Amino acid sequence: SLYGLFAEPVAYGTIVVCLFGVIIFTIAFLRDRRQLNQLKRVTNLSSFDILSLPEPKGDIENEYSKIIKRLNDELSEVLTLYQNDKKDSIDYYTTWVHQIKTPIAVMRMILTSSDTEENRNLNAELFRVEQYVEMVLNYIRLGSLSNDFVFKQVNLDEVIKEAVRKYAGQFIKSKLSLKYESKDVYVLTDKKWLLFIIEQLLSNAVKYTYSGGVEITVTEDKMLSIKDTGIGISKEDLPRVFEKGYTGYNGRENTKATGLGLYLVKTTADRLGIKITAESTPGEGSTFTLDLNTYDIKPE
Repeated sequence: SLYGLFAEPVAYGTIVVCLFGVIIFTIAFLRDRRQLNQLKRVTNLSSFDILSLPEPKGDIENEYSKIIKRLNDELSEVLTLYQNDKKDSIDYYTTWVHQIKTPIAVMRMILTSSDTEENRNLNAELFRVEQYVEMVLNYIRLGSLSNDFVFKQVNLDEVIKEAVRKYAGQFIKSKLSLKYESKDVYVLTDKKWLLFIIEQLLSNAVKYTYSGGVEITVTEDKMLSIKDTGIGISKEDLPRVFEKGYTGYNGRENTKATGLGLYLVKTTADRLGIKITAESTPGEGSTFTLDLNTYDIKPE
C-alpha cells in the first residue's frame, strides 16, 4: 500500500520524524513555559515595571510589546498629572487649615474676655468649628500616600484624660455626666492618632446624647469602650455607620451630619491595626469598642 516500500525503512523514518517532533515540541514547550513564568512573576510584583517583561518572540509579540509600552507611557503621564493636582490640593487645604486657626484663636480670646451666657454659647460653637477644621486636616493626612505614624508604648489613661479635658466644656454645656475609672494600661500605638479616634467618638457621643451621660471603660486585656445614653443607631444603619458619607436615619434628621467622623475613625483604626466594633439600641444609646490588642506589633 506504500507504493511497494519495505515496512522497515518506513517505520524507521517515521520514528526519526516523531523523535525530532518530540524534541522540537519539548523545546518549544519549555520556552513558552519559561516565558509564562516570567509573566507570572511580573504579575505578582508589588509595582509594575515595563523592563521586567520578557523579550518578545516573533512579530506578533513584538507588536503587543509596543502596545503595552505605549499604554504604560500614557498611564505614567496621567498618574503624574494626578499626583501634581493632588499635591496642589493638599498644599492648598493644609495652608487654609493653618491660616483659619489664627482667626479662631482671636475669636476665642475675644469670647473669653467676658463671661456671659452668650459668649459661652458662642465659645462652644467655636469649639465645634475648630474640631471640624481639625477633621479636615486629618482627612487630608489620611488620604495622602505617606503618613506620620509613630508607634510606641503609650499610657492609655493619659490619652483618655487628654481627650476628656478637651471636651469637658461640651459635657458641661450639654449637662451630661462622664464616668471613667483610671486604669494603668499601656498600648503599642500612635498617641496622636489614637487621641483623634477617642476625640471623634466623644464628639459623636456628646452630639447625639441629650440626657444622661457617657461612660468610658478600659479592661485589663486592652479593650476600650465608650458608651453613651444617646438616641442610638437603628438596626438597619448599624452595619454601615463606618462608610464614607453615610449618615443614616439620624443623619437625615440632623442635617448637620457629614458622615465623615466615623469613617475617619474606622480608617485611622485600620491604619493603626485596631479593631473597632459598634453596638446600639435606638433610644437607649450606643457603645463603640476599640480592641487595642488586636495585633501583636513589636517596636523596633
